[in-house]
Amino acid sequence: MVYRPTARVLTVLELLQSHGRMTGAELAQRLEVNIRTLRDYIEMLGDLGIPVEAKRGRNGAYWLRPGYKLPPLIFTEDESLALTLALLIAKAQGFAQASAAFEGVLAKVMRVLPEATRTQVQAVEQTVLFDDDAFRIPPSLFAVTALSSAFQAGRRVQLHYRSQHGEVTKRGFDPYGVVSRNGIWYTLGYCQLRQGQRLFRLDRIVKVEIADETFSPPAHFDIREAVKRALTSIPNEWQTEVWLKTTLPEAQRSLSLARVFFEEKSGGVLVRAEVDDLSWVAQKLAGLGIPFVIHRPHELRVAVSQYAQKLANYAQQTSMEGIGSE
Repeated sequence: MVYRPTARVLTVLELLQSHGRMTGAELAQRLEVNIRTLRDYIEMLGDLGIPVEAKRGRNGAYWLRPGYKLPPLIFTEDESLALTLALLIAKAQGFAQASAAFEGVLAKVMRVLPEATRTQVQAVEQTVLFDDDAFRIPPSLFAVTALSSAFQAGRRVQLHYRSQHGEVTKRGFDPYGVVSRNGIWYTLGYCQLRQGQRLFRLDRIVKVEIADETFSPPAHFDIREAVKRALTSIPNEWQTEVWLKTTLPEAQRSLSLARVFFEEKSGGVLVRAEVDDLSWVAQKLAGLGIPFVIHRPHELRVAVSQYAQKLANYAQQTSMEGIGSE
C-alpha cells in the first residue's frame, strides 16, 4: 500500500508501464482513490512531462504514448554506496514492515552496478553491524567502504588516525570488522604500531589506504562483543544527549564544548557532546536556567540529581560552618 500522493503518482506511472492500458476505474481501485483524485494524478504526470494519453467514454482508458520510455536511473559509485548504507541503516532502525522493499531496492541496484562497485557494496552489506538504532556522528563513507573491503579480502590497511587530543599517527592495521554503537562507528583489529588489538573511531580516521599485506582474523571472532569490551576499558569519555528548551543561537552561545553537535528538534535544541566530566556538565545545565531533558547517559541524570542536592544543602546553610566539607 502507498500513502503519500507523490508515491501514488509514481504508482500510476508504474502501472501504465507494466499494463500498457488501464481504465480509470481500474487505476482508482488499485490506488484506493476516487476517479477525481486519479485525474489529478494523471494531470500531475502531464506536468512532469510524461505523455499520458486518454480516451473518454464508456470504453475509455489511459496509456502512455507509444514509444515513450523512462530514462534509466544512473548512479555514480559514491551514490550507489551511499544508497546501500542508507538502506542498511533503515533496516537496522526497525523498519521491519518495509524490509522486503529495502531488499528489493538493494537487489535492483546490485544488478546494474559494475563488478568492482558491486564487490564494495557487498563488502559493506556483509561487514557492517548496527548494534543500536542511533546514528549520530557519521564517518567518512570511504573509510566504511575501505575497511569493509579490506576485511572481506583479508588485506591490511594503513591508517592515518587522529587521537582525542588531535595528534595524527600512521599505523598498519588489520581490520576485524566495523560496528556502529551508541551513535559512533568503530573498527577493531590488530594495530602494528601498538602490537596488539586496538579500537578506532571511524570519524577520527583521516586517511585509509589498502596495503598489499594480507592477514587472517582470529577464528570465531565476535566483533560486536570485542567492541563492547574495548569500550568498557576507555575511561572518562561519555556520549551525552540533552534536549534544551531554547533556540539554536542561544544554545550555541551557552555551551562551549570541543566536540558538540546541535540540532533543532521538537521546539528546542538537541545537543550531543563528548565529555570526560559529567559533574561539569551537570553544573553547566543547572546554570543555563532553562528546562532540559536528559536522553543519555543515565549517569548524567545521577550527576544532575547529586548537584541539585548539593545546592539544596547549601541553600539550607545558615552559617559558614561545614561549608568546606563534602
